[in-house]
Amino acid sequence: MKTALFLLTISLSVLCSTVDAQDSTGNENPFSINAYLETYYTQDLTNSKSHSLPGFIYNFNRTGEVNLNLAFLRAAYQTDNVRANLALAAGTYMNANYVAEPGVLKNVFQANAGFRISKNKNFWIDAGIMPSHIGFESAVGKDNWALSRSLVAENTPYFETGARLSFTSENEKWYVAALYLNGWQRIQKVEGNHTPAFGTQVTFKPNTAVTLNYSTFLGSDKPDSIRQMRYHHNFYGIFQLSEKVGLAAGFDIGTEQKAKGASTFNTWLVPVVIARFALTPKLNLAARGEYFSDKKGVIISSETLHGFQTYGFSLNLDYQISPQVMWRIEARNLHGKGAIFDSGTDFQRNKSYLTTSLSFNLSTL
Repeated sequence: MKTALFLLTISLSVLCSTVDAQDSTGNENPFSINAYLETYYTQDLTNSKSHSLPGFIYNFNRTGEVNLNLAFLRAAYQTDNVRANLALAAGTYMNANYVAEPGVLKNVFQANAGFRISKNKNFWIDAGIMPSHIGFESAVGKDNWALSRSLVAENTPYFETGARLSFTSENEKWYVAALYLNGWQRIQKVEGNHTPAFGTQVTFKPNTAVTLNYSTFLGSDKPDSIRQMRYHHNFYGIFQLSEKVGLAAGFDIGTEQKAKGASTFNTWLVPVVIARFALTPKLNLAARGEYFSDKKGVIISSETLHGFQTYGFSLNLDYQISPQVMWRIEARNLHGKGAIFDSGTDFQRNKSYLTTSLSFNLSTL
């Protein structure tokens, strides 16, 4: 952590001086810096003995204390033919999602570079640590309609490492990408794993009010000696129904071999719907309904007869205090088919908690 903070400070000092410098040709400076910070407090209403939410929750997962979910400093370089991003980060989100990574890699939020391979078409090759191509929710709170992340977002990759070939149509209605990856949310491959992983993404935006997406993952996240191939499909649509009403709906389905070389598979599926209402220009209300069915515990292990079968409902209110600052509050309930939630004294079917967050976002060109 000390090394990461040192690098963060040095990067800020160097890049700030770079950004402030004027391009000698008078053109717009290709460098930019983005600083983001999100603090939170979560109150668990069903467990007063633990300071942690269940292990399948990776954001805002510390309870009964004021904490930092995510803070990062990102430097970016963008021209017509070259682009790069470097972001170092800290927070409970990083602790939960990067626990398998060694050393300073635990604090690398993004580190990627790319170049345009066609003069006339928008073809790019990018490589490094990049945001995931799966799902419509990201690790950056301000970009999501709900304060917390849905169960499917928490249990699919937030980031990925590899190489990406992408194409954006001239009218920007189509985006197509093919990816070679190190694994399922991995920077370093699992020891003993030499199996390549792949991903695809197709996004269609017929107009400014509609986004349709289909993403896939194919690969194994285990050593070759016990390799089980995983196939994941992610579908979602985002619809701006009116000036004040938006709807996001997603459906994920995944399968994984029951054993190495097996022709039979375990399956999980996850639907989610989020509706957002703009009450005023600064005040938004969002409601979410979701279901996660993983009867064999491939993604989320519950060690119960029914596996992990859980419904979720949440309601959050957002207030945009200023263009840089947002305050949010959310009530959430999760209801399992079996008694899967630790209440401190026994296991229950319900988990309810309240979360409030304050985020700060600053971009400098």
